[in-house]
Order: sequence, then C-alpha cells, then structure tokens
Amino acid sequence: MMLTTDHQQALLLGHCSAALLKRHPRAAARPDWPAFQERVSRHLGTLAAELAPVYGQREDFLQVLDMLVETAWRGWRDRPADLKRLDARREADPSWFSSEQMLGAVCYADLHWGDLQGVKAQIPYLKELGATYLHLMPPFKCPQERSDGGYAVSSYREVNPALGTLADLRALATALRRQGISLVLDFIFNHTSNEHEWAQRCVAGEAGYEDFYLLFPDRTLPDAYDRTVREIFPDQHPGAFTQLEDGRWVWTTFNSFQWDLNYANPAVFNAMAGEMLAIANLGAEVLRMDAVAFIWKRLGTSCENLPEAHHLIRAFNAMARMAAPGLLFKSEAIVHPDDVVKYIGPGECQISYNPLQMALLWNSLATREVNMLQQALEERHHLPEGTAWVNYVRSHDDIGWTFADEDAARLGIQGFDHRRFLNQFYVNRFPDSFARGVPFQDNPATGDCRISGTCASLCGLEQDDPHAVARILLLHSVALSTGGIPLIYLGDEVGTLNDLGFADDPARADDSRWVHRPRRNEARYAQRHDAASVPGRVHAGLRRLIEVRRATPALGGGRLVGFRSGSPHVLGYLRGEGAQRVLVLASFSEHAQSLHPVVFSGGVPSGHELLTGRHVTLHQGLQMAAYEVLWLHWPQH
Repeated sequence: MMLTTDHQQALLLGHCSAALLKRHPRAAARPDWPAFQERVSRHLGTLAAELAPVYGQREDFLQVLDMLVETAWRGWRDRPADLKRLDARREADPSWFSSEQMLGAVCYADLHWGDLQGVKAQIPYLKELGATYLHLMPPFKCPQERSDGGYAVSSYREVNPALGTLADLRALATALRRQGISLVLDFIFNHTSNEHEWAQRCVAGEAGYEDFYLLFPDRTLPDAYDRTVREIFPDQHPGAFTQLEDGRWVWTTFNSFQWDLNYANPAVFNAMAGEMLAIANLGAEVLRMDAVAFIWKRLGTSCENLPEAHHLIRAFNAMARMAAPGLLFKSEAIVHPDDVVKYIGPGECQISYNPLQMALLWNSLATREVNMLQQALEERHHLPEGTAWVNYVRSHDDIGWTFADEDAARLGIQGFDHRRFLNQFYVNRFPDSFARGVPFQDNPATGDCRISGTCASLCGLEQDDPHAVARILLLHSVALSTGGIPLIYLGDEVGTLNDLGFADDPARADDSRWVHRPRRNEARYAQRHDAASVPGRVHAGLRRLIEVRRATPALGGGRLVGFRSGSPHVLGYLRGEGAQRVLVLASFSEHAQSLHPVVFSGGVPSGHELLTGRHVTLHQGLQMAAYEVLWLHWPQH
C-alpha cells in the first residue's frame, strides 16, 4: 500500500477510525479521544508505509492496520495521566536526552539491591551518583533456572516474583520519575521463553497461535538456514535450531529455551506492540530494543540486519508515537559498525549503544595505541540530529571486537590476528598482561571469542596493578566526554572485582558472563568516601568527572571534532565551539608523554584544566603523566 497523497492518507484514517469506533462506540466521547485522533492522523501513514513491504501483499492488510490502531488506542486509553503529561514535555523538548546532565546507570535489581523495593530505597544513592537514567535488567517473569539473565521472558505482564509485583515496578518508576530519573526497561521482542503462554499454545497447535514461532517438521529447512546463519552461543547451543520432544524443530537464535517469534505473522507484531505499550505504561521512558538485528529471517542470508527488521522497528516506533509519544527506543545492535548506525534515527531508535567505541577503548588499553579509536571518533561518531550514542565501558554482556576489518586494514592491522591478540591479552594468556578476564563462547573452529570481566579486573585491579585505578577512570572519562549518554554498570564505580564463584552455581556455570555480574559488594560501597581506599579513589575520581561534565555545556550534545595529539598514545578531540570549546586529551600509556607545541598552534597558548582547576600553558608543548586525562577549556582565537 502506497499512500502517496493527502487524500489517500485521509481515506485510510477515516477507514481505521470508523472501524475502531464501530468496535468501541464510546471512545469518541472520551476527553483523550481528540489527542489520539491527532496522533493517529500524523503517524498512521508512516505505520502503513513501513508495514507495506512486510505485510502489504496480504489481502487483509487493511484489517491488519485496523487491528494495530485498536491496539494503539488501548495503549493510549490506559496510559496514566502523569505519563501523558510527561509525553507533552518530551514532545516540547525532543533533545532532552542529549543534555550534559544525563548520566545512565545499569544493574540487576536482585544482585544489586535485592528486589524492587530495595531499588526504590536506594534512589538517594542514585541521586548522589548523579544518575538521571536507570536501566534495570529484565525484571519480568522468566524461568527460574534457564532465564539468560532475564532475557527469556515468560510473561511481559508479570514481574519475577523474587523481585516483587507489577505494582512495585510501577511504584518504582513513579518514584524515580519524581526524582528526575528515567526508568529504562528491555523490550525483548525477538524471542520469548519456551514457557511463555504463546509458546505453549503454539506447540499445541491452538488456532491463532500456530504461527507465532518458527516451527519445522524436520531438518530440511533448518539445515538450509544453518548454512548461512552464524552461531551466537556455540558453547551451549550449536546452530540456530532446537528439537522439540515431538520431533519438530524450532528456531532458537540464542538459547534452546528462547524461541524466536515469527514476524511474518502480523498477529505477532500486533501482540508485541501491545506488550510494548504495556511496558511503557508502567512508566518506562526508554525501551532497550533487544537483539534488533535478528528479527527477520530469509533463506540464503545471515538473517541479520535485513530490511524488514528496520521496517518493523520503525513501525513499532509509529505505534509508540500514537500511544506513548514520550517513549524512546535504544538500539542494541552488536554488529558491523556500518549496520549499527542504520538502526539510529528519530523515526527508528533515537539512541543506541556505541559498541565500536566500547571495543576500541579496550583495544587502546591493551595496545597503548589510540589509532583505531581516533579513527572511529573522527569517521564514525557523527549521528543524525535528534539521536545520541549511549557510551559505555562495559555492560551485562560480553566484550566483542566489533571493529570493521576494513578500518583496521587502513592502519596496517589484520583484523583476525588482532582479535586473537586481544582475546589472549584480556584472559591473561599474553606476556605481562594486566587483565584478568574470562573467555566467553571460545570457538576454536572459527577463532571467535569474546571477553567477560568487570571493569576493575580487566584494568588490573585484581592483581593490585599500580595503574589500575587510573585505567578505570581513563575509560570512563572518554565515555563521559565524547557526547551522548554515558552509562555506568553499577559496581564499577567502586572497583568491584570478578565473581569467580559463578562457576559453583549449576544454573550459571556454563555462562562466563556471570563473572562480571557480581552481587553488590557492601564493603566496597562503605569505603566509597574513604579517599585512602581503592574504592574511595575510584569513586571520587568518577564523581569528579561526572560533576565537571554536568557543569560544562560544551560536553552536551553529540558534536565532536578529532584532534591529532601527535602521539600514538594520546587520544584527542574537541567538544563545543568558540569560547566554550573544550579539548579532551587522554593518554593510554603507562609512560609519560610529551606533546609538541605545534599541535596546539590552532588555539590560545594556555587554558584552564577543568578536572583539576589548574592553569595549563601550551606554547612550549605539554607533558602528560601516565594514563592522564585533561579536559582543557581551550577557546578559539
């Protein structure tokens, strides 16, 4: 369906509105009906245009749109009044998330604070840290044992009983919002748990659910697909399919207990749109769009990053504009850098993890060279207006080396060999490595491997390396100053070490990512104000970075200009413009660095260093200590 004229769009709007009012004749009498109609008039054309390449050849496509408008109406009708007021504020200030005041925090509720009530009690700590955004790892109902850290959802309408109730989650969202902290929750829309009601009905062949998942009677098609799709978790799940007890095979990209949904069935899109709006109406202001690259399948392809995936995400976005217009989408696409940016846009995912920057931070730390990171900042950092990166040092997931081989080759680096070096370095298989990571999904057949480990253990704190604290602060300083939303994995701000005890838990022993998901270490947090302690040094250094960022408008937004320091070990970039310009310099070496005066010839001969408050002269060059970071107020002539 191509809606090429205003007349055609008006006809479609009239048709869908009439169909909705036929089923809900009292809707037009509600005071919130005109606002909904106005939003539908703005976004229905987009919804239809995005879904036309996916479902447009179906004879019932108009009925599909009718069904979706009804789902949007239900979401808007049920949306609490305070969230509708928030929608209005967000629409009036669409770049609110680009402010230098933004700071993200992420954690598992149970591991860090026990349950949802415990999280609520710790809001004062989040305020102390400066957080304005809290990502709670999936709190929804999931299998007790095989849950993939909460990413195998059994019900999007129930909370994991160990964490509390749906009312607790709603109350937490409200309490956070009143303190200026946005709740971030996952929208896990590629798959569900095999214990989900839809999965059970699908296996039973129940009418309306028989096509909710991708089931095959034998290995013919699975074998054909497996020839071109990659194994995501080869250690515990070779291939992309799992055999059921009745002999059939189901598509399971990630784990045998996570069944991929069949988006070729529009009823699946509609059902997940309803779940999305329900999560938004709990008070989530940002949805982390999990596994965006995998949601569409086509034989003979990798089944990643296909055009239909983008159409579906943009269609979800159109649904949100109708029924929860203040909602943001955060892309989680750990794929080639060229593909990562394709998910980012005002009409798709407004914010996105920055996996390239994350990976290259760790690369620079291992090599002591900033060439790949400098190149990425200069060539791959820019995003469209109305969008932003989420910059992070690590997450709940592993560290994968997602740089582009062609970018590396321009610097004389062979991608495959370099990844092998990085893997060896971070699992302490390389001479004199300071890192103490653990391999994740080590695949000898392909040479692929990823890394698990807390920030502190990967930076050398586990063996008391004298530079470990400086490395921790160095990495976070880049995440805090490159533009976008910086994100801190809670526990890293006090230097929490690896939890090697994960191997003693049978439910977690085969997933090394649990090594960097330790429980909250109360002793380390108790030391956070003790300047003589390691947790105190990490916490004080990070708090200083956060405070200076909040006081420096030049560090807001996303614009960045590369600055070549003249040293292979010193990263450089400029933020802001004119009298507000800030020069960031970050040394990735344990040795002192001398920067030649000529590199500073384009600006004034001196500046004010924001982190220490000292005056810095540049006309004779600059000396930088090991792992030193400078945020230099350096206005143009």
